[in-house]
Amino acid sequence: MRRILLSSSYLLFGLVLVLAWFSHGTGVIKNDPARNIYIPEDLTMPLQVMSAYNENTIFFRYRWPDPEPNIYHDMLVYTEGKWVRHGASVAGPRVDGIYEDRVTMLVDDGSVPEFGRYGGYLLIGDGMRFFTDQAGKEAVQSHPYLGEKKGKTDVRKYLPETRSDAADWRSVVSEDELARQRASGYFLDLWHWRAHRSNPIDMSDDQYIAEYRYGDKGKGVYHTNWDKTLKQPMWMYDEQQAGGKALSWDDLLAHKLSFDDVYYMSDVLTKPFDAKHAWKNGDTLPRRVLRKGDGSHGDISVSGKARWKDGYWDVTLQRKMDTGNPLDDKIFKDKAVYSVAIGVHRDATGSRWHYVSHPISVGLERKAMLQATRIESGQPDWRGQSWLDMTLFYPGQVNWPLLNSHKHAGAEKIAMGVPVRTRHSEAQLAQYGVEMEFNDEIVKQWWLTLFAGIFLIFSLGVAIHMLLNKEARS
Repeated sequence: MRRILLSSSYLLFGLVLVLAWFSHGTGVIKNDPARNIYIPEDLTMPLQVMSAYNENTIFFRYRWPDPEPNIYHDMLVYTEGKWVRHGASVAGPRVDGIYEDRVTMLVDDGSVPEFGRYGGYLLIGDGMRFFTDQAGKEAVQSHPYLGEKKGKTDVRKYLPETRSDAADWRSVVSEDELARQRASGYFLDLWHWRAHRSNPIDMSDDQYIAEYRYGDKGKGVYHTNWDKTLKQPMWMYDEQQAGGKALSWDDLLAHKLSFDDVYYMSDVLTKPFDAKHAWKNGDTLPRRVLRKGDGSHGDISVSGKARWKDGYWDVTLQRKMDTGNPLDDKIFKDKAVYSVAIGVHRDATGSRWHYVSHPISVGLERKAMLQATRIESGQPDWRGQSWLDMTLFYPGQVNWPLLNSHKHAGAEKIAMGVPVRTRHSEAQLAQYGVEMEFNDEIVKQWWLTLFAGIFLIFSLGVAIHMLLNKEARS
């Protein structure tokens, strides 16, 4: 009997040792689109930025590497008698390449002090769309304010104080309180340049973030080309203006259309859709129609031409220093200092699969991380200016409630107002973001490793004990 136990102990010890050897380093990080999980190959990326201003206008120039430009977005393809959408946001990159590159910039004038310390983390609350635990569509639609009044179907970025409980997306404060917050400047200005939905008409979308991400007042720079009732496009190309009634899906998949071609649809290129036309498989119409925005929504434009060349995007945006819309925009003033955070989408990715920056300070002829140079008038001569080199990182599924909870070892530092930049590098934050994507799996693996280790020690102890007893009797 003792011999059997001893042999069994040896066998168990050997099996656990072999199992540990072959499972070592296999990890638990695996992309899982069904749970909105996709980890980019590169967790960080570089970005360069510079700024200038004159009495009336402020300019921001951005430059970042990209293997190829993605300038197509959201297409309707005629397929066996139906118009099928291609280009909706998915977890990670679209394999067909139908998703546009983007650069975004959040701006604050000091009215949201936490933003200057923690950047975009501040805006990621409970139930965010495309998180694994995102709020359900029906739950949002039934919400008395977000759904029934605002017509929203998902939860997007919001500021913490727009909720009575920052960890509960449902707890929106009263409309009167929201209005008073907004009047006090408790919102973030959002500059949103898109390679397809704005760039062909030399515009950038102008938005803001308060209890939700909204467009500024006025018409936006695009509208949707879809008739929900008839389930068909509302517009097609004017053949005299565009050279044909539709694009070719094969040409888009092969990326044959470039900046000098008609790859987008704008109001001046369209005429009403003709359902009786002999449409054929592969005929393609953009689902978005571009137009010049107006009112506060049309405040930001492209300076020069935003283009991709030799592996880099080079984009310059401009806006009036004072737009006259203080409830939508942060007003720039000479000799003032602001906080900004920048994000980039590339590789045909959308939604949360982007890279973001630490918040940085911008000084208008004031000492800051990025110093905006004052010019007399006209466009800047960038040749005499230096780039600010930045590192952007993949943020993963990290939200503001988590960072302020007992689950985060640095929650006490946040309560003390210690800026994230002083405690974590971009590479560290990217790694933490990935770990949060797989938190449940990592914890499970930790317990398995612990039990396996205990069992291994127990097996070894039994074997040694049996062996010593055998020697003592011999």
